[in-house]
Amino acid sequence: MNVQKTLLFLLVLSSLWLGCNQGAKQKKKNPTDSLHTKALKEWNKTIPGNFSEQTELSFDSARLDTFFRIYKNLESYQQKVKKFYKNRTYRFAWFDEKGLIEQAGNLTDRMLNLKDEGIERELPYSKDLDSLINAYNQHKDTKITNEELEFMLTSQYFLFADIAWQGMDDANVKANDWFVPKKKISYSDYLDSLLKHPVNKSGADIEPVYRQYEQLRGFLKKYRELATQHQWHKIIADKKSYKPGDSSIVLSQIKKRLFYLGDYTGDTLTNTYDSTLFIGVKSFQSRHGLNPDGAIGNGTINELNILPTERVKQIVVNMERSRWLPVSLNTDYLAVNIPEFKLHVYHADSLLWSCNVVVGKAMHKTVIFHGDVKYVVFSPYWNVPPSIVKNEIIPGMRRDRNYIAKHNMEITGKSGGLPSVRQKPGPKNSLGLVKFLFPNSYNIYLHDSPSKSLYNEASRAFSHGCIRVSEPEKLANFLLRNDSTWNKESIHMAMHAGKEKYVTLKKTVPVFIAYFTAFIDRDGKINFRKDIYDRDDRLAKMLMEENSNK
Repeated sequence: MNVQKTLLFLLVLSSLWLGCNQGAKQKKKNPTDSLHTKALKEWNKTIPGNFSEQTELSFDSARLDTFFRIYKNLESYQQKVKKFYKNRTYRFAWFDEKGLIEQAGNLTDRMLNLKDEGIERELPYSKDLDSLINAYNQHKDTKITNEELEFMLTSQYFLFADIAWQGMDDANVKANDWFVPKKKISYSDYLDSLLKHPVNKSGADIEPVYRQYEQLRGFLKKYRELATQHQWHKIIADKKSYKPGDSSIVLSQIKKRLFYLGDYTGDTLTNTYDSTLFIGVKSFQSRHGLNPDGAIGNGTINELNILPTERVKQIVVNMERSRWLPVSLNTDYLAVNIPEFKLHVYHADSLLWSCNVVVGKAMHKTVIFHGDVKYVVFSPYWNVPPSIVKNEIIPGMRRDRNYIAKHNMEITGKSGGLPSVRQKPGPKNSLGLVKFLFPNSYNIYLHDSPSKSLYNEASRAFSHGCIRVSEPEKLANFLLRNDSTWNKESIHMAMHAGKEKYVTLKKTVPVFIAYFTAFIDRDGKINFRKDIYDRDDRLAKMLMEENSNK
């Protein structure tokens, strides 16, 4: 079949050669040949590049039509491919005067091994691509270029970019309750950059995808190996909890499990809980969002018993989420990872600091979206949402006529048949001493809280949807650090003034509310978190259906 396609391709080309010779002449190097892409918004990042330096090898533009008539399943990329080559004045991209360039082999390896990208399907004509590569390598001493292979590589590149780097379409992303706008990437620009600069086999140094993707990709391989090379017998505890100094045959099972997972490096044959195991247990607990106290109780045992195949699924769905995020940001920004219960503060993709947060309960899910912090509000009023007025305030007022006064609240009017209630500024205000507003239609914002003890809980889904920040004064100082009218003392005073004050930031700061149940921390360790909103299975099912329909 591959031979027939190649013969057909050559036959049609020969009939076109004399009549259509557009772009067939050898071109001199054009010093103005460069790419200038319009600047996009910071989070709408495009990856710029330069045209390949090769100028001597070109082809007839009509041969592209021939290619797509034969390989009909690639026709949807025809316009992108034609535009790419028109901008190159129909010069070869994957060949130079020495033959097929290094990047062709690297990208082909990626395209022929989609499973390593967490994608359980093959690209159309992947076998044809493999055959064309092998055939070229056998005859490269007699022929420098191969047009059919050139067009196949470029077409497959655009298809690969859609699947592996761009991910699901916008409709499916929103169906997963993810309202962070998807990244916008010029993959023609990236291809141009890829051809200009040789990269390692993974392409990770200039990968047009959020950095977590490539890191998760590495651990996907590890957990697949764990699933195939080791039996994952269920560990059954013979006591309620294990602590240093204890002895049990179960401890040797735990040591082996932690050794496979990379948390433990000591002797796996002994049955005692020693200091090396203590370090390994704390490492495992930290990576799984458990209290890292070193005590091996039911929570730790349950996480140890999760099968590697389940972790593989968890990694795959979070690789898909990584495809949706901006590639990088050269600015300050905030990121909240809901299942991690953490706020991360960044400057130009460098993590500055993190703190604990409280997010919405399962029945009051915190929305996944993107906004821009515009205001810092000191000593805020809390305008109680109508749902809370109806479900909590009114029943409280019926039980106790002094309910409003006891909670430092006041009624300011009526709306929709309900009293309009707000809580006055002060240390007992539900929003605490400061809030951070990023205008949005979900009525979600960051704020302080008087309930400090909740920040010490391992699982912190307690709010009605807004995000409570454990270090609000530090965040206020960060957001106002470039405003000369504010300093640590004035910020502290404004928080305790008891009088509401709005401050408009001179420059808004992006904030991303995201949902990752598997991620890589700053130490390069993979972390897993509980799927508190039950989103992973739904996304995994959609990915499975998408793969089966292709």
